[in-house]
Amino acid sequence: MQSIAAASSSAGTGLLLIYLAVAIFYIAAGWKVFVKAGEPGWGIFVPIYNLYLVCKIAGRPEWWLILFFIPFVNIVIGLILAMDIAKAFSKSSAFGIGLWLLGIIFVPILGFGSAQYTKPSAVPRY
Repeated sequence: MQSIAAASSSAGTGLLLIYLAVAIFYIAAGWKVFVKAGEPGWGIFVPIYNLYLVCKIAGRPEWWLILFFIPFVNIVIGLILAMDIAKAFSKSSAFGIGLWLLGIIFVPILGFGSAQYTKPSAVPRY
């Protein structure tokens, strides 16, 4: 009985370490994306402020932040922002969909890759 408990404890610890390594890698990639876009990297740690920075990087108005709090609308807004961010980094719309669906893979490509940020053209403010 004790060997089963010890084995499951070791497996749990191993999974926790893998999770922490992936989380730190993703945070570092997000930090790099923010810095490439001329925003403070530490903003990745501040809830709601990081969404504000994402809207800013995508070239969308600040009030779009409110749309993240509306169920189902937030899904569409997330897709639009992912597409805009991909465009701001001179990537394709397919990359934008990948950024939306598989951020854990595509954010590090933006952060650690050679993609350069170009400020989006002005989006009309309503």
